[in-house]
Amino acid sequence: AGAWPASSALAEAAQAGGGLRIQRLAWAGIRLQLPGATLFIDPLLDRDVWGDALADPLAPIAAAEGSAHVLVTHAHGDHFDPKAVGAALAGGGALVHPAGTHPLPLPPRARAWAAATWEPQLLGDFTATAVPASDGYGDPQVSWVVSAGGRRIFHGGDTLWHGHWWRIARQFGPFDAVFLPVNGARFGWRKPVSGQPGVLTPEQAVAAATVLGARRLVPIHYGVSGMEAYVEVADPIGGLRRALRGRATRLQVLAPGDWIDWT
Repeated sequence: AGAWPASSALAEAAQAGGGLRIQRLAWAGIRLQLPGATLFIDPLLDRDVWGDALADPLAPIAAAEGSAHVLVTHAHGDHFDPKAVGAALAGGGALVHPAGTHPLPLPPRARAWAAATWEPQLLGDFTATAVPASDGYGDPQVSWVVSAGGRRIFHGGDTLWHGHWWRIARQFGPFDAVFLPVNGARFGWRKPVSGQPGVLTPEQAVAAATVLGARRLVPIHYGVSGMEAYVEVADPIGGLRRALRGRATRLQVLAPGDWIDWT
């Protein structure tokens, strides 16, 4: 595929056609909002997924006015939540998931289709492309590149470090914002236990943001504690701040429910 428009052209498009707003939801979820169009990625509403281990409040998800779509990075319950997808697509819309996954159940009014990597999906006013990612369990997973309202963003799901960052950067970078997992979680559910992070650590997230040419890094996928078989790194936000010293990428920490600003 050819190169995407330069960032200056994207900024001019935003001024001409109405800008993109982005809200952080709970855990790894975000909401991208344009006038008359909404796109969710990995929304979460089901408190039972993490229970009291997740400190995040669950930001409400209402049916969108105008066109609505949901992207999921993979089919694990903390990224594909049927309750959240049902709320987002209560008025109808599309659920787009990685090829090789089969997220069920589907909301009554939703339609679903699988997206192959590197193939752009035209979703009304959004263009979304699934790009390679690596899951800590080896299950199918993608990250998403989304262009809308003159901005280009990257959502990493809960990927770990892999070798595709440079190709993604060449194909789509630089990015106005990257939403990356940062908790470096170590799992104890698969035996024998590896002791290795199955999600990006703060230092790896900064490395990914640097390769991707990110203007800002918004951390997602952190804030779980008190679980014996799922252990985050200590102080992931502090780790990000230390790793970003001397780098051009800006850190923007959003609480669930907060909106990104482009100033």
